[in-house]
Amino acid sequence: MVILFPIVQQYGIGGLLIATMMAGAILVILGVSKMGRLIQFVPYPVILGFTAGIAVVIAVLQIPDFLGLQTDKLGEHFVENLMIIIRSLPTLNPLELGIGLFALIIMLLWPRLKTPIPAPLIGLVVGALAAYLLNLFLSNPNTGNAIETITSRFTWEVDGRSGVGIPPIPPTLLKPWLLPGADGQPLEISFELIRALMGPAFAIAMLGAIESLLCAVIGDGLTKTKHDPNAELIGQGLGNIVAPIFGGITATAAIARTATNIRSGARSPIAAIIHSGVVLLAVVALAGLLALVPMAALAALLFIVAWNMSEAKHFKKMLKTAPAGDVAILITCFLLTVLFDMMLAVAVGVGLAAALFIRRMSLLTQTDYVDIDNHPIIRGLPKNILVFDINGPLFFGAVEKALTSLQQVDKEITTVILDMHDVTSMDGTAIAMIQTILSEMREDGLKVIIVGLQARMIVKLSRAGIEKTAGVLSYCRDLAHAKTVAMKWCNGDI
Repeated sequence: MVILFPIVQQYGIGGLLIATMMAGAILVILGVSKMGRLIQFVPYPVILGFTAGIAVVIAVLQIPDFLGLQTDKLGEHFVENLMIIIRSLPTLNPLELGIGLFALIIMLLWPRLKTPIPAPLIGLVVGALAAYLLNLFLSNPNTGNAIETITSRFTWEVDGRSGVGIPPIPPTLLKPWLLPGADGQPLEISFELIRALMGPAFAIAMLGAIESLLCAVIGDGLTKTKHDPNAELIGQGLGNIVAPIFGGITATAAIARTATNIRSGARSPIAAIIHSGVVLLAVVALAGLLALVPMAALAALLFIVAWNMSEAKHFKKMLKTAPAGDVAILITCFLLTVLFDMMLAVAVGVGLAAALFIRRMSLLTQTDYVDIDNHPIIRGLPKNILVFDINGPLFFGAVEKALTSLQQVDKEITTVILDMHDVTSMDGTAIAMIQTILSEMREDGLKVIIVGLQARMIVKLSRAGIEKTAGVLSYCRDLAHAKTVAMKWCNGDI
């Protein structure tokens, strides 16, 4: 809503549908270019945190319908909505609560019968029958004591026609670019319009990609399977390209519906196809019947969905057993999702996880002096030769700490040996700092021997201008070779 509503304000419903088609094309391009694998870089504490947060938000928003509260219009902020719900508690409707509890109990007990019919379906049907009978014999609509259903909650008006419940109007083909813009006039396709919509389309595509892929990750956790992220992006993209032709707006995977689907026994994409067919059938032929479903029964269903989504056992286990940094990320993502939104939670969570990873990697990187007298290979080297052992990845978060000691060399030293067997990687920051240190050593008259560095990193240094120079800089395969070179330099044999 935060992304789509401004598009409608500025470009009208036609602009939104065109932006949706453009976003679909971007998603297809992302999928074809194998960008879906980037979802694997979202850490588990982030996923668990925002999933539990979404579950809390879903559950809290069902309280008014479950209790039959007469509330003010709920807004976008969790705390504000929670206060509205609390203030409305005196308006509790016992009949609504009874229907909600009845449907909830049915949904919880039905799976024990081991039947292939999903519990939510039975709960909603039984709840609708109970609500119909209570509305027929016990409730009094004139006093506001009636049990609210989809029929009584929603109304519609299209082309002079009006009604209640679900509009029984099938989707029809249309041309999005002929729909009105912000001024009410049909849009005109132009390069300027496409350019202006590129930013909103990209935002839609990014949000759709993240939500859909995170939804797929949650689905993997529920089914113990492995999704193809690139196929997910291509599928979402094609859906968003086609939907506007039928008047549909942006679509992403829905975590709540996915969880409900899987918990009801779905194990393949066939379930999604049946789902879409039932939705279409509901609009075309069953709108009146489905409109009898009570809102309290729907709330009961979403309570179960929220509980299953929350992964409460895993959440509690991580709080007890995970490192403090991961626990902080988990709680942060949970609170941000509840108090603000999922996108902010994911962005901040990934950022915190990256910072934590950098800190952990930096602790693995260090430089130590090597005791020449007690080393079996380089024992016997002169005192004017200094040996350092550099370990771990050299990157921007660790290189300064690791290489600072190289700048603190006594004036009596003439040759420095750098044992870099255990350097696993090297980024641009490390290369720049090594280049600076070697230049300073060269100005001070120091000779340098680099030992055991992997060939790919030697190539990186060479491209940066750090090349082998007789009597000044040498690369050696091992310490024994380095000892031989160092002794030759000490004896004046360059």
